[in-house]
Amino acid sequence: MSTRESLSLEPELEPRLKLVEAGSHAEGAPRTMILNMGPQHPSMHGVFRAVVELDGETIVNVRPVVGYLHRGVEKLAEARTWAQVIPYTDRLDYISAMNNNQAYVMAVEKLAGIEVPERAELIRVIMAELNRIQSHLMFVGSFGLDLGAYTPFLYCFREREAIYDLFEMACGARLTTSYLRIGGVARDLPEGFLPKLKELLKAMPDHIQEYNNVLTGNEIFQARTKGVGYLSRETALAYSITGPMLRAAGVNYDVRKADPYSLYSRFDFEVPLGQNSDSFDRYYLRILEMQQSVRIVEQAVKALEELGPGPIQAKVSRLLKPPAGEAYAHIESPKGDLGCYVVSDGGTKPYRFRWRPPSFINLQALPEMVRGWKIADFIAIFAGVDIVLGEVDR
Repeated sequence: MSTRESLSLEPELEPRLKLVEAGSHAEGAPRTMILNMGPQHPSMHGVFRAVVELDGETIVNVRPVVGYLHRGVEKLAEARTWAQVIPYTDRLDYISAMNNNQAYVMAVEKLAGIEVPERAELIRVIMAELNRIQSHLMFVGSFGLDLGAYTPFLYCFREREAIYDLFEMACGARLTTSYLRIGGVARDLPEGFLPKLKELLKAMPDHIQEYNNVLTGNEIFQARTKGVGYLSRETALAYSITGPMLRAAGVNYDVRKADPYSLYSRFDFEVPLGQNSDSFDRYYLRILEMQQSVRIVEQAVKALEELGPGPIQAKVSRLLKPPAGEAYAHIESPKGDLGCYVVSDGGTKPYRFRWRPPSFINLQALPEMVRGWKIADFIAIFAGVDIVLGEVDR
């Protein structure tokens, strides 16, 4: 197999590569080369491949190549009972299993007309916001690591482990939790969970300031990120970008505020917005969002204690058969607007199951952000998108 065949380049890029290989630089001929980044590149955040067209060190174009992790989850779900689908959602954005669970069970509950007990809703909010914090910790740590800063990666993983310990206390799992259920949650919070959670909440403001001290004010970090990878407000909206990427462009859209779900309308929190829509803003918004998530969890814990013991699961048939129809539910996941669409034919399995993954949609804008920048800037821009390939490929 030739080198070119092994790269499996996009057809429209092949003629340009042939000109470069032949050394043909006649007047008007493209003077570009093709560089494959990934799918094994350590900063690709999974098995993602970017076919980068370069003029010297300047990026002319980028072709994202996905599909290496495709597992057909949406089709597999249509061959499982409604309850059996929950573990599949864990494996999509596997950094945000709790949030994935929530989008799916909300869609089924909407379809079946199931009312979730208040205590279960409060627990869901706590878990969703803890998952948002740990997802952003992964982002901050890996973002710094991609740019050569190793220390914040260690700091962030320290707090991620504390959150994983809490998940393990609640459901016995750390990463792929499968904790939420149609109608509630799998089990109530165990003894000792809330005291340990309060310790973490008390310590988090200082930890977040620690990340600030290491990264945010660093001159080299600022030089690598400020003004880099600009994405205009109009372009972001045209691509249906959501989450911190959209809010970095100054667009005030957060599903928790725009279309409140669960109990979010009860809580007092702010939606941080950026101004410059660059890699720095996309990073710093995650820092600010972690602070807001801490506020939400503190309020949810207080409400949970005031509510006292109660049911954590609605009465749902073991072999659920929602009436024929369709339903769509969406939430604000750490990556953006995460949606789940389900169709029932009145049977025990979803007739149709579709997932709206923010990672996949946000990734579409990558070429717009990297054109004209140097190859050294590519990772700083790409890392700011914050994708997980399990969600992109599905």
